[in-house]
Amino acid sequence: MTAAAVSDDEAVLAVFEHLALAAGREVMRVFRAGCAVDSKSDSSPVTEADRESEKTILAGLRAAFPEIPCVAEEEASAGIMAPDLGDAFFLIDPLDGTKEFVNRRTDFTVNIALVRHGVPEIGVVFAPCTGRFFSGRPGKAETIEINDDYEIVDRQPISARAGMVPLTVVASRSHNTPETEAYIRALGAAEIVSVGSSLKFCLVAGAEADVYPRFGRTMEWDTAAGDAVLRAAGGMTRTLDGEPLAYGKRNQSDDEDFANPHFIASGKAAGFG
Repeated sequence: MTAAAVSDDEAVLAVFEHLALAAGREVMRVFRAGCAVDSKSDSSPVTEADRESEKTILAGLRAAFPEIPCVAEEEASAGIMAPDLGDAFFLIDPLDGTKEFVNRRTDFTVNIALVRHGVPEIGVVFAPCTGRFFSGRPGKAETIEINDDYEIVDRQPISARAGMVPLTVVASRSHNTPETEAYIRALGAAEIVSVGSSLKFCLVAGAEADVYPRFGRTMEWDTAAGDAVLRAAGGMTRTLDGEPLAYGKRNQSDDEDFANPHFIASGKAAGFG
């Protein structure tokens, strides 16, 4: 893979899509074969699938964009971090929804994002077990169809919708909290859809849901790719004070590097903050 310009959105997205498919193939190889589950220092699970997916993605990104720093979940957990991120960097979650993976559920994802000036601008989210594949760059979000050989065969544009009545709310399957439940109750009548991983952002982006409230812990690599797809589709992710969720957060006084505050991701309708 030859080096490309990170300013070329289409070139960046093409690399992301290629690497997400390659990583997804590795994830499914391990999923079918089965593997041991280890625990990281924070007691969260990690598997061979996480490691092989991250290895595939990082090798491809560093070959294509050698000057752009990468922040990847497993490297970060091991204390490997670029000292200076600059104006643009990649955020990688090689297997979002490891708990779903371990429990043999299907909605785990591979996630790759480009952040520019604190904004997630390009991202892909690939769920290899179901074949659901989403991509986004400024002004354009798509759902992608693949065949059994992990080849792209079709693309369709997607766009977030204005809020429906009743609202459809997506919530975490593995990480729900009392605060989230209270927020949903305050919305009034609503249909609740539980799903794992960053697919929650993509359901809002694709007009399958209206709002995704998150009152639990997330890291930037958990959210960046899905958030990029959502913003490309016309939606937005905001903190509880109404500001767009920012990326590249380091030296935080109240939390560790790259930790997110609580947020609300929504479609085109305002008023979910």
